[in-house]
This record gives sequence, C-alpha cells and structure tokens, in this order.
Amino acid sequence: MLAYAPSVLCLLAFGWGVLRDRRRVSNAVLLGLTLVFALTALVFQLVSRRPQFSDDLAVALLVLAALSVVTLAGFLLANGVTMVRKEGRSPGNLLSLGVGLSLFALLALLIAALVLHTRVLMVVAGTAVLLAGHGAFLFLCFLLYATLYQRLRIRRRADYVVVLGSGLIGGDTVPPLLASRLDRAAKEHARLMRKGRRPVLITSGGQGPDEDLPESHAMADYLVTRGFPPELVEREDRSTSTEENLNFSKAIMRKANPAYRCVVVTNNYHVFRAAVTARRAGVRGHVVGASTASYFWPSAMIREFVALLLTYRRTNAALFLLVALGGACIWWLAWPFTGRVSLFDV
Repeated sequence: MLAYAPSVLCLLAFGWGVLRDRRRVSNAVLLGLTLVFALTALVFQLVSRRPQFSDDLAVALLVLAALSVVTLAGFLLANGVTMVRKEGRSPGNLLSLGVGLSLFALLALLIAALVLHTRVLMVVAGTAVLLAGHGAFLFLCFLLYATLYQRLRIRRRADYVVVLGSGLIGGDTVPPLLASRLDRAAKEHARLMRKGRRPVLITSGGQGPDEDLPESHAMADYLVTRGFPPELVEREDRSTSTEENLNFSKAIMRKANPAYRCVVVTNNYHVFRAAVTARRAGVRGHVVGASTASYFWPSAMIREFVALLLTYRRTNAALFLLVALGGACIWWLAWPFTGRVSLFDV
C-alpha cells in the first residue's frame, strides 16, 4: 500500500485546495497527479505480483497510446474542418485542425526516428514526445477539473448575476452564443429570487470598433424584451476583455455593496478560465456555464487551455524548457547504452 502514498498525499492536498478556493489552477494539477500516481501504483502492483505480464502490459499500453493518439488526431482534424466550414478561418477556429496535424506530425517524426535510428533524430523525437506528453498531461488536468468545477455546488446567496459579453452580430444583434449566456443568467436570477434574494443582473461588455452600440446595452435589451424586470438590470459598458468584464463589474458591485457575493455567467467551455480570472481579479463569486454547440466545444476548449497557459506564461515556459532540456539530456546520455553506431556518428 505504500505505493499509493503519493496519490493519497496529492488527493489530500487537492481536497484542501478545493476547500480554500476551488478556482485555483493548482487544484487541476493536483487532481491530475492524484490519478497519475494512483495508476502508476496500480501498474507497479500488478507487475510485482505477476512479473511475467510486464512485457505484455508494456506492449498493450504502447498500442493503446498509439491508437488513442491516432483516434484523437483524426477527430480533431474532422472537427477542424467542421469549424472552418461553420465558423470561418479565424486563428481560434483553426486550433483543433492545427493540433490534429501536429499529432500526426509527431507520429511521423517518431516513426522516422525508429526506422532511421540516427542519434540526432532519436533525441529530437524523444524530446518532442516528452514535451507532447507534458502538454497532454496539463490539458487533461484542465479538462478534468474544468468539468468537475462546473458540477460543484455554489453558494446560494448572491447579490449580483454578472453576464460576460462575447460580441454582437451585425453591430447590434445578440448572437446565439451570447443568447445562451443571457438565458442561463435569467434562470440563475430566477433561482435566486425563489430563494428570497433580489439580485441585480449586470450585463458586461463595451462597444467594439464594428459595433453600433455597447454589448451590454444589446444584452440588456435582449433580456427586457423577454420580460426581465428592467429595474434589476445594470449595464457595464466599458470592458473589452474578460479581465475588464470582471474588474469593471467588481467596481460596480463593491461601490453598492462592499460585502457583495455574485454569480458570473459565461459559456461552459469558458467557465474555468473565467473562474481563475475572477480569483485573480478579487471577484467574490463563482462561475456557471451555458451550453455550447458540440462542434464548437473542442476547439474552444483548446483555445481556453492555451489562454490559461499564457496567463501563467513564465511558469509554463520554465516547465517546458526544463522538460525539453531534461529530455534531451536523458536521450543523449542514454544513447551509448541503447543505440547503435550509424553513418551519422562516424
């Protein structure tokens, strides 16, 4: 049972982190480490009990990993084509296509290294695999915890419901994506009203260069025309990003009620990053999500993950550099024991 000690320690740290503040990125990493250590301990236990199965287990895991990568790459390519067809060729919409192509390129590099078996190519391929593995681990941590975060219960008491803007169609029309946020906000507001609260709903979004009016005004009009009480709507019309949405909305809430609590509404793919941003901005509240079209979700989640990496760019750059240098050193030093001399080494 000692093999499970690292997993148990990470689980305890994860539980403590969630109790302190569920909006921390460290919670996602601790959850991932808990599962990795538990799986590693399980494999170690199986191999120690039946050593004759170790080779078969290693082959099975390698085959499973290869099939998973090929399947994932094919799915992302198909999703990327769908995104381009339905949403256009913006950089954000090309992410799933780019990741799918990158996975196939990584497989091609690994196969070439195994066939040619040259020192430099083996080191490059091995390091690339380690970097991809590190990135995949972080993405799975993000995906698992983002899913879990949306299922954790939030406080019942809230004085405000804040809806984050996302752009208008034709300069003045609320698009379906934003409409889903507003509909979810109206439901959340109704839930709070049934609990005896009378929260104010803040529509948050400024005016873009191609818009005829601030997003917050179009959002408020959308709600009022559907029967929402106009006296319970307040407009925050200066923000141009998620960070500004939250900071400017926080200023409105603190001015009226320094002890405020709030619920922030966005789309489900954006929930965890919005929660992290809210924590960094000092906003007192949690985030809930509205549903998103299934074809849009994979590319959007990749975009959110990349944005989260950039939020902690220094830490992640240091980690990726450490993995790259460590991997290169391991592969280079291990070559005399595992490789053979080729024409490139003469």
